[in-house]
Amino acid sequence: MRGPVVLGGSSHPKLVQQICDRLGIEPGRSKLSKFSNNETRVELYESVREQDVYIVQSGCGHVNDHFFELCIMIQACKTASARKVTAILPFFPYSRQPDAPFKRSGAPLIRPPPMTVPSSPKTTPGTPTHGVFAAHEEAIPNTIFSRLNEEASSQAIKVGKNVQTSQQNDGYKQWVARSGTLIADLLSCAGADHIITMDLHDPQFQGYFDCPVDNLSSLPSMGKYIYRHIPDYQTAVIVSPDAGGAKRATSIASKLHMDFALIHKERLRARREDDLMLVGDVRNKVCILIDDIADTSFTITKAAKLLHENGATTIYALITHAILSGDAVERIEKSWLDHVIVSDSVPQDDHVRKCSKFSILPVAILFAEAIRRIHFGESVSTLFDPKYELV
Repeated sequence: MRGPVVLGGSSHPKLVQQICDRLGIEPGRSKLSKFSNNETRVELYESVREQDVYIVQSGCGHVNDHFFELCIMIQACKTASARKVTAILPFFPYSRQPDAPFKRSGAPLIRPPPMTVPSSPKTTPGTPTHGVFAAHEEAIPNTIFSRLNEEASSQAIKVGKNVQTSQQNDGYKQWVARSGTLIADLLSCAGADHIITMDLHDPQFQGYFDCPVDNLSSLPSMGKYIYRHIPDYQTAVIVSPDAGGAKRATSIASKLHMDFALIHKERLRARREDDLMLVGDVRNKVCILIDDIADTSFTITKAAKLLHENGATTIYALITHAILSGDAVERIEKSWLDHVIVSDSVPQDDHVRKCSKFSILPVAILFAEAIRRIHFGESVSTLFDPKYELV
């Protein structure tokens, strides 16, 4: 059986090389470029006829360009008669935009959006008079349209009041786009036969695809890091920075037999601001924050500040996808976080260079083993076992 062909996009070439080094193969030869008008151009210099192709492209940096580049690479492989094309997205793009809208508190929305009032025409077309078109004569008297305009304006005022009320009450978000469904349809339409990703922000994304989706987990790697690198980890406390990540944090806490705490965000309507509340005891203890995505790092730094105010001695943060856009790195540098451990599902070289608090948790071993097992028809469920050791 021939080995797999691994192609890489332009989002994370270092990860592609690390995966290929682990598999003992060379990355597939391709040319990725752009025309003068920024259209993406893909050329394959590798024969993929009747072969299993794995394309690695993370949803970071210029997300839209990288995603469309991935779609073109998938289509190019299918056109070149590849037997199977697997898209590997370490960080899945648009994973924070679920199909079902939610309130800011995290609860699902139950009220439908208000009805949209169609605008009434201000002018009316002319009607023929005795066989001759008269532009100055109207088909319907102005009195009828004036009544329609009055009714439409009154309904619009009611809708505006409903919108203001819903915004104050944290109600239904109007006209929410179904980005998750669109992303799944685009990948399927391009020709992807299999999707491999890690720590989807919203697990319902797997249901959008007609093809198999393997959602790998970083929790075993995080658990091993805690076990090996944090002194007296049994006395530490696993903390979830928000209610959405409670299940993820409790999973690690239960496996390592550690205490658990939760930071709850309560919106005070009188002051119209978020008030953070700590549930659990962290005084004179080491705290370990667990989160899947850190973009602006507001959530994780505010959580660290709250833990420090409640008597935490040392604060760790374990993050799967550290996007860290804008001034997030500077915010972490000035925060109460002592150690920040992130995976390299997105490039981290610049972040490590700017801040000494960062440590890297490599994911190339995990994805390389997933590629090997899928290519040779072995079970992938072993990768979810914390006792399984990847050397």
